[in-house]
Amino acid sequence: MESRSLVEFEEARRIILERTTALAPESMELLESLGRVLAEDVIAPWPLPSFDNSAMDGYAVQAADCVDRRLLPIIDYVAAGGRATEALLPGTAIKIMTGARLPDGADSVLPLEDGEEADEAVRAVRPVMLHQHVRFEGEDVARGETVLSKGTLVRPAEINMLASCGRPQVKVTGRPTVAVVATGDELVALGEVTLEEIAVGETLAPGMIVNSNSYALAAALRVVGARPLLLGIARDTMESHREKLAEGLQADVLITCAGVSMGDRDLVRAALQELGVEILFWKVKVRPGKAMAFGMKDGKPVFALPGNPVSAMLNFEEFVAPALRKMMGHRQVVKHLVQAVLQDGLRKKRGVTQLVRVRLEYSAGRYLAWNAGKQESSRQKTSLQANALAVLPAEGEEFAAGEEVQVHLLDGYMGVSSLF
Repeated sequence: MESRSLVEFEEARRIILERTTALAPESMELLESLGRVLAEDVIAPWPLPSFDNSAMDGYAVQAADCVDRRLLPIIDYVAAGGRATEALLPGTAIKIMTGARLPDGADSVLPLEDGEEADEAVRAVRPVMLHQHVRFEGEDVARGETVLSKGTLVRPAEINMLASCGRPQVKVTGRPTVAVVATGDELVALGEVTLEEIAVGETLAPGMIVNSNSYALAAALRVVGARPLLLGIARDTMESHREKLAEGLQADVLITCAGVSMGDRDLVRAALQELGVEILFWKVKVRPGKAMAFGMKDGKPVFALPGNPVSAMLNFEEFVAPALRKMMGHRQVVKHLVQAVLQDGLRKKRGVTQLVRVRLEYSAGRYLAWNAGKQESSRQKTSLQANALAVLPAEGEEFAAGEEVQVHLLDGYMGVSSLF
């Protein structure tokens, strides 16, 4: 594919996802598979339940005997894990605990609270329906049934089913290691200026900034489920860029931050090309985050993100995260969009997709979206107030309060996942 300098928002994502493939599967211990994606179908080796059993503490009976307060002699007792020593005979009862195997001859369970027991006999004080409080063999899962399919995200419910099917290990799609390289002589490593130095008046030198992007991206990578590999800072020389980027290309995915524009010290493009990366596009019609590039090297995705923290994180959300989800075997890799009613009017430049950080709430059967704050790409504080992104289409310009727009949740916010 020929490199393109500027692509539309959806076209950029299409190019990325077409080139991204799932990683090879790996086997792991059951609990370690939580949050991963199944790489195989799981077939039930036995029925669930595996035998007819009682759903209540009570008495195994024949429903037809539980009429007219008839007295039923108790001929046996069955605890969970045990079984009756004899079959239930008509006109008798067997005391039974929850989960215990239903004795042969029984068709129902009389709960303890619905029976009167005296002198080793019991009578029903309420009617007994046929098959009440009986869990029948295979009524949940049949032997040979596909209970979980390839592409299923493993949650606690899936762990329960896998364990119930006797699976101490499970095969899941691989988890990518993602190298992160920040670029620029203006960057200072986190911790280079200590709290003690700040306390006595020492601060960053003029023009210097802390390399926060690497840590924000590492956190976002962990939320998605990838393994971050922080490689530090590439300084503004080709030698430093080649060294750091070559190291990053050993990982499954490489992400760079800054140095992707057209300035004298924007060396990322030249360095990637020297290292044999096939560049597929260099800019996207999106705000914030126009100066973003994507390429491939030996089947490995390479993302060159802007240095601005907000632009970098929104590019990650819309372009990098979907690719990582595809690599990890997820069925849905692009987040679900819903309609939300704007509570504030918004303006944007026509011809460019705009990503607006919003505060989303659900009220009276609909989603409501408020502007989370100033939307300039330098405004990090707005991200602290936002739990969702409004994706404003390129063809629009004015979006009035009361108008519906498409939104999706951002990752990593406590409680808001219940909105969807």
